[in-house]
Amino acid sequence: MEILETIGFDLGHGETAVAKAVVESIEPPQMLEINNKKNQITALGWHPKLGYLVGEQALIQAGVTQLTISFKQKPNNDPKYRETISTFVATYYRLLKESKQLEGGEGSYFYIGCPSGWSVSDRTEYQKLLQEAGIPQLNVVPESRAAFMQAKEAGKLEYDKLVGSVLIVDIGSSTTDFTLVKSLEEIPIDFGSNTLGASLIDKAIFARTLANHEQKALLEKVFKEYPHHQARCELACRKAKEDYFSNEQLYSDPESFARGFESINEQIYFIPQVNKLMMEEILNQPLPELGHHSWVRSFSDSLTEAKEKLEKLGIVPKLVLMTGGASRMKFTHLLCQEMFPEPETLLRPDPEPERCIALGLARVGRWDLRAAAFKEEVNQLFTSNTLKGLIKRHIPELIESLTKPLTDGLIVNAVKPGLKDWQKNKIRTLADLETALISRAEQWLKSDRAVQIINHQCASWFSNKIQPDLAAQTDPICRKFQIPRSSLRFQDSIDPNFVNPELRIGDAILAETVGFIVNVVIGGGTVASIITLILTGHLTWPIALVYGASVMAD
Repeated sequence: MEILETIGFDLGHGETAVAKAVVESIEPPQMLEINNKKNQITALGWHPKLGYLVGEQALIQAGVTQLTISFKQKPNNDPKYRETISTFVATYYRLLKESKQLEGGEGSYFYIGCPSGWSVSDRTEYQKLLQEAGIPQLNVVPESRAAFMQAKEAGKLEYDKLVGSVLIVDIGSSTTDFTLVKSLEEIPIDFGSNTLGASLIDKAIFARTLANHEQKALLEKVFKEYPHHQARCELACRKAKEDYFSNEQLYSDPESFARGFESINEQIYFIPQVNKLMMEEILNQPLPELGHHSWVRSFSDSLTEAKEKLEKLGIVPKLVLMTGGASRMKFTHLLCQEMFPEPETLLRPDPEPERCIALGLARVGRWDLRAAAFKEEVNQLFTSNTLKGLIKRHIPELIESLTKPLTDGLIVNAVKPGLKDWQKNKIRTLADLETALISRAEQWLKSDRAVQIINHQCASWFSNKIQPDLAAQTDPICRKFQIPRSSLRFQDSIDPNFVNPELRIGDAILAETVGFIVNVVIGGGTVASIITLILTGHLTWPIALVYGASVMAD
């Protein structure tokens, strides 16, 4: 079955989003919805009657007895982890098919993101795990590539930035990844153990709220017996954090708070709250997950390390592209600007970081498939008898265009000097003459001037004789893939530097021309008269004509 659409599946530690791109279209990808929302909390719940629920529904549906959140991590052999990931993806896939938002089956190709720091073996294992969810066709690609593709295709990056150096800072819920894109090639910047994720801030708010709760002991007992209540309370802390960073100015007042809310029962409530003073304390407190460094300190240290690694490569990025939901935290922008100041480096936070990766993954998938189909059609054309016949039909014209300049060059640079040496008795026999002529001819045909003649004539022949007929074959391919016709045309003739240096035209010229001239000299009537004609230039064109006819016949 033909692949009709690519699905960008951004399975994040904190949130999940899905986008779809139609393969045969150039329209921007469209976000898909689950529970009438384009972004969902990464949550999986179990309801005795309704079965598995995802996202907001898993959080608000009464009667959910099991709840798991924030479960994305490197693939491992933990059965519970593997079952959670597989079940979450399978449930998402089922809901998308049931809502008729995607074709499903072999008509849909899924592109699922992973942190750029994951190794190839991690990606392979993750892909195998995701395939257990029942999705027939999927590929795992770095999220940094998706972010770059989204910025590029959405017109957010100028061409000079694309071909220059771009540093992508992806601040996620579980990790912060740094990726250098240099000349369109991705180079992950490895920091070893990467645990710098925004969910650590959620946990710090949770711990602070629990520590100050008047019913702390009771809550700890509830959380131990009913872990899904703790998951909901941690999400309430996350919502308080997101509210704060969306309205920082509002919460600079000590009496204003960003709040979350979770009801354990009718008597017990969990209400996390933060303002500017409290958030600064949380961001600067030591965290065991970060080696007892604060979140701000760890992020600043990571930026410093990234800059040092780039400096060793002699690279100053032209652009810092920030993405990931946590990139909305304004202090991260300030730290990036401080580390990579303008005007040498421009800072570009993505305006929709929570959707950027899903949209970018859908774009990556579409262009991967289109590029593969495009290359296949071009390869078929260039290996077909059509192209071979076109070239064969015009070969005589190429030989004709090479004949005079190369013969003239051989006469002037090889034959004349050799015959003059023969005249002066420096070469005694005809056998010695033939050897000398061949040696001089070989030397000249390897010279820059001879190569320049061959390259120039080949380029001119291609532009005037081959390209017009070739365009009739390539233009339909360009129209089909909606790219400019100039993509498969050499508008100003081909660059002579691209002419194949292994072209064996020189060997044919050497064998035919030298052999012909030696035969003329040896078999001619009066050797002295033939030498005179060659030395005065009067025999050049007859030689060229006979040589040309000989090579074309051959």
